[in-house]
Amino acid sequence: MEPPNRSRSESYLIDDHRPAYHALAEAGSLTAKAAIAITQLESCRVCPRDCGNNRLRDETAACHTGRHARVASAFAHFGEEDCLRGTHGSGTIFFAFCNLRCVFCQNWDISQAPGGHELPADAIADLMLQLQEAGCHNINFVTPEHVAPQVAEAIIAAVPRGLDVPIVYNTSAYDSLESLQLMDGLIDIYMPDFKFWDPATARRLARAKDYPEVARRAIAEMQRQVGPLHTDRAGLARRGLLVRHLVMPGRIEETKAILRWLADAISPDTYVNIMGQYRPEHRVPGNDRYQDINRRVRRNEMAAAYTAACAAGLWRFDAPLSPA
Repeated sequence: MEPPNRSRSESYLIDDHRPAYHALAEAGSLTAKAAIAITQLESCRVCPRDCGNNRLRDETAACHTGRHARVASAFAHFGEEDCLRGTHGSGTIFFAFCNLRCVFCQNWDISQAPGGHELPADAIADLMLQLQEAGCHNINFVTPEHVAPQVAEAIIAAVPRGLDVPIVYNTSAYDSLESLQLMDGLIDIYMPDFKFWDPATARRLARAKDYPEVARRAIAEMQRQVGPLHTDRAGLARRGLLVRHLVMPGRIEETKAILRWLADAISPDTYVNIMGQYRPEHRVPGNDRYQDINRRVRRNEMAAAYTAACAAGLWRFDAPLSPA
């Protein structure tokens, strides 16, 4: 989709932007950030589950993760948004486990089942620098909500070793404000997926009734920190907020509510990826409890989502949608 006018689009171009963490390094603030990160693990309130376990002693609870994060994979990802993957890919680091329990999760073998390798901060920093050396345009932390302190530690470990690409925080938006405040100054690009608007839907499909309220608070904080998405003249994201929304079967009214909220409460200039990739996975196929979502999203549902986004005043989309 072409923006309404060229000058409006060009207002979000940026010619020169250093990753945010350089300013913290120059101010000598990284050590303090690292200390705060470690403290957060002592009585865990890292995510909205508020488990209170001592992860420094490897006590685990909802996220099944103790002192160190578990990394499931790390590679140059060419399936992300155009502004992230570019020509050399987005350097994704997938964390194992998740603080949500989405019954339709397409990555359930990573998010819900034991796996991955437990890595300390220096080892994650090694992965970051290897991805940068391979030419990746950014480092993309996937499912970091439950390991925000470990993410902070890894970034802080990598900066003095030559890290110099933007950091992407790729999240479900089920994040605590405390964790996001820890990320302030470390993260260049926030990429939350605002999944559900109705608490009943969130409780039924993700076991998190408070998800809509938490997501609204989290996305507002992300916007406060980094503002709308800015790209360079090659179209690569450099700083700002990019919101994903996965359209679900039969829930177009929730989609409309989310898109209206983004336009009204965040900004009509919010960069949005309206995704039609939903497919029945994990606990959905063959389960009578989830017959209503045991199908792909229909073309007319995607068309309705696109129409709702435009009606709300949103105009910056990852890729054109073709209404039926």
